[in-house]
Formats: sequence, structure tokens, C-alpha cells
Amino acid sequence: MEGAPQSEPKKTSLGLEENVEALLAYLLGWVTGIILLLLEKESDFVRFHAMQSTIIFLPLWIAIKIFSYIPLLGGIIVYLLGLIALVVWIVGMVKAYQGERYKFPIVGDLAEQWLGKVNV
Repeated sequence: MEGAPQSEPKKTSLGLEENVEALLAYLLGWVTGIILLLLEKESDFVRFHAMQSTIIFLPLWIAIKIFSYIPLLGGIIVYLLGLIALVVWIVGMVKAYQGERYKFPIVGDLAEQWLGKVNV
């Protein structure tokens, strides 16, 4: 089937395709988010997803750690936060891999604003 010729996928400063590196920003949550914020120097697409991943998953991780010390109610909250984290994790990776600059509510706008201020 003939179609428009596909352009070569954009490469990042780390030598990966942009969509793959953006997916990796979500892989280990805030850890890979911070790592890619530090390492990626050229791709705003990857840096956006790395910032968004960090802004979402670091507070979630902290909240889960805190609530895990509270009996019963804390366990329920941890379970719900874990479900939220799972859904966000999957959606983030899928959208990044599809090459979409998907903005999660509130966090996406923060990621764009902070990305301009954070230049490592």
C-alpha cells in the first residue's frame, strides 16, 4: 500500500528515538524522570515527559510512603493511590510512545512552566 513517505524518527541527544526515550521517562516513575531531565539536552518533547513524570510520581510516591504507616484507612488510600499511579503510568507511556505531547490535567501545565525554568 502506498502512502506518504515516512520521515526518519527524530533522535535525541542520547541517540534514542524521541518517542522511545519519552516512554522511558515514565518507566521507573520519578527516578527515570529525573535521570532524563539531567541527561537529555536537546529534545523538548522528552524533557516535557520527564518533567511531567517527575511531577506526578514523586508526590504520589511520597504520599504512598506516608499513608502506608496508617493502619486500615492508610491501606485503602495506598491502594487507591496505587491504582491512580498505574493508570497514569500506562497512559503516560502509551501517549509518549505515540509521539503525543499529552498533558495530564494540572500537572501538564506545571511541567511546561517548570521546564522553562529548569535548565540542567
